[in-house]
Amino acid sequence: MSENIIMCENLVKIYKTKDLEVMALQGLELTVKRGELMAIIGNSGSGKSTFLNMVGGLDRPSAGKLFVNDKDLFAMKEGELREYKHKDVGFVWQNNARNLFPYLTALQNVELPMHFRNKEKKGETFGKEYALELLERVGMEHKRHSKLNELSGGEQQRIAIAIALANRPGLLLADEPTGAVDTKTSAYILDVFRKLNEETGLSIVIVTHDRNLARKVNRVVRICDGKVSSEEIMKESYGKRLDEVGDLETAFSHEAFAVLDKAGRLQLSKEDLKRIGVEGNKVRVEVEEDRIIIRAPG
Repeated sequence: MSENIIMCENLVKIYKTKDLEVMALQGLELTVKRGELMAIIGNSGSGKSTFLNMVGGLDRPSAGKLFVNDKDLFAMKEGELREYKHKDVGFVWQNNARNLFPYLTALQNVELPMHFRNKEKKGETFGKEYALELLERVGMEHKRHSKLNELSGGEQQRIAIAIALANRPGLLLADEPTGAVDTKTSAYILDVFRKLNEETGLSIVIVTHDRNLARKVNRVVRICDGKVSSEEIMKESYGKRLDEVGDLETAFSHEAFAVLDKAGRLQLSKEDLKRIGVEGNKVRVEVEEDRIIIRAPG
């Protein structure tokens, strides 16, 4: 297996209507390593959820390359794509109604995806015993007989994580998993993700608006206008302190980097350009020894 569980190059997604074409992804280039816990952030319409849907097999890319778990999503036929969605990836949605069936208990909801597996992998078990193990892992075994209307939003989301893990995927995708819960519950849900990542080596990609949540993962990728514009990597010292203390609030948790694409292009935010007085599409670039300086053209 390659070291990257996700690899995309020049990924493009175009949505077409009768009178309009919208480019949701404009040459996105991104890799995610196996066993990585990372977050993707960006403004509404930036393309982050579109990217997650591409990786999850819920939507087809328009152009470029996209490999997940060494599988070419461009080359997949419909039957292969269905099997991929059942076995390779797990999905947690912000809307709990998409995660759980209201007329089933928590335990029955977790067991349900297991019925769609064609066969068991050697040495792996599925069924009630494994469903109970998953509920225990997310701290919800005591609610195994509860139905949707008997659970809080945070409890529903933890059960949704167990459901997403039911078929032992190698990659867990979470789209705004804390968007509908309070701050305390949000922190607890992130702790569940961190524990899963550390104990099982599960690769986890979270799309979020929550900066506090993003601050506690190992890597944060910002998408702007359908491209990766910057990355933030957790400082080693902060990661160790986070493991020891469990909950830290600091503005200096990550080191920030701008990202060059393969053509050497750099995407600057409109906010940063406005701060230095850039109004049009021209800037002055100067090279001074070990630095490149970008100035307004005046």
